[in-house]
Amino acid sequence: MKINRFEKKHLDDVCKIEELCFANPWSREDLENQLSLDTSYFYVAEDNGKAVGYIGLQIFSGEGYVTNIAVLPQYRRQGIAEALICECIKNDMDFITLEVRQSNTVAINLYKKTGFENVGIRPKFYSNPDENAVIMTKYIKRRVYE
Repeated sequence: MKINRFEKKHLDDVCKIEELCFANPWSREDLENQLSLDTSYFYVAEDNGKAVGYIGLQIFSGEGYVTNIAVLPQYRRQGIAEALICECIKNDMDFITLEVRQSNTVAINLYKKTGFENVGIRPKFYSNPDENAVIMTKYIKRRVYE
């Protein structure tokens, strides 16, 4: 398994991952747009040249926001999501944050394992079905303001 930057050659695979993993998948156009953004840090996990998982990260002024993380069902529980998260954390950020469905205890436990902490709830953040999101953040650099 290799972790690489998301490139145009990965679009078909990442679109398939989106469709299989999310009720409201990103469009091909939205994913392709990420390739040209200076703030976009997307990574794919490849198995024999095929993307089997990916993570999307946006960084603004040292603040990291995970947009999506997904792994094909047959590749789950093999450490791929954790490897993708660890790759993102290598970027220069003060913190990295994400939202996760409140019922997704597997993902919540993974995020805790990689150093994220529960910092709040976003009521009715998700639809299809409606559900609250848990906001999870990993502080990388603690700033001290005077």
